[in-house]
Amino acid sequence: MKKWISLLTAGCLALSLAACGSTTDTASSQDSTASEASSAQSSETSEAASTASDGKVYNVGICQLVQHEALDAATSGFKDALTEALGDSVKFDEQNAQGDSNTCATIINGFVSDGVDLILANATAALQAAQAGTDTIPVLGTSVTEYGVALGISDFDGLVGTNISGTSDLAPLDQQAAMLQELFPDAKTVGLLYCSAEPNSQYQVDAVQGYLEDMGYTCQMFSFSDSNDLSTVCQNASDASDVIYVPTDNTVASNTEIINNICLPAGTPVIAGEEGICSGCGVATLSISYYDLGVATGKMAVKILTGESKVEEMPIEYAPQFTKKYNPSIAEQLGVTIPDDYVAIEE
Repeated sequence: MKKWISLLTAGCLALSLAACGSTTDTASSQDSTASEASSAQSSETSEAASTASDGKVYNVGICQLVQHEALDAATSGFKDALTEALGDSVKFDEQNAQGDSNTCATIINGFVSDGVDLILANATAALQAAQAGTDTIPVLGTSVTEYGVALGISDFDGLVGTNISGTSDLAPLDQQAAMLQELFPDAKTVGLLYCSAEPNSQYQVDAVQGYLEDMGYTCQMFSFSDSNDLSTVCQNASDASDVIYVPTDNTVASNTEIINNICLPAGTPVIAGEEGICSGCGVATLSISYYDLGVATGKMAVKILTGESKVEEMPIEYAPQFTKKYNPSIAEQLGVTIPDDYVAIEE
């Protein structure tokens, strides 16, 4: 009996050791498979995965001046680019100032108090508030036309050199003037309609005026301080002009219906600085994709957050391409013949 028990004990022990060996082999095989899968990932994906595994959550504050199609698209592209790269490792605090620059300052100050890791300033007033609010937190602007004008930098060379960088929505202003001439060669007078509270709008109309006057047009400025006097000023511009030009102006973008209700019945065509404005009241525009502009800004943010680049060393980036677009409905109602190389804006 003792011998039989000894043999049984030895057998159980051998079986136990075999089972342990099998478990160890399986774990080793799983580790090897996981290692191979990890090494097969792309460099960009591996960096994002590493960031997530570190447990770091990046808090990004978004201050958007006002809600309209162009700025909404830029914010959307920015968030999508960050989420694609960093996944759940990035959290957004998205706030809209409803067109009030003082509210922009309040929002930015809140982000500074919360200690966010990065701020997106969508539109010029938001960028100016961020400049005043912090000189340490990285700030990226988007939907900003000219950073030198917006930030008060003379002889701007494309690099801010502080905690601020970003992307510009500036389309070639000489080409916008050429578009007006192409569509309305017989026009004599051009009204330049813009909001005087937006310095980048002033910059655009000043430049366009020079190009148009070189082409032989007579130009007149029509500025309004806010949406309250837009209707009166627009009516004056329509009465005095053969064609109206409006730049990438946030107040105009939020009030295109006012302009369209005045200019369309009067038969006064509008050339717009961007697609959203053109959709609401314009005949044609030299357009960029604000979503793509937001994506480019988001990619800049990823580099800053992961330590790949320093914001003070990043030059301003510009939209890579521009497209001639037109509003089929308004063009038809005004009897404007559109060349074949223009793309119709989808309604």
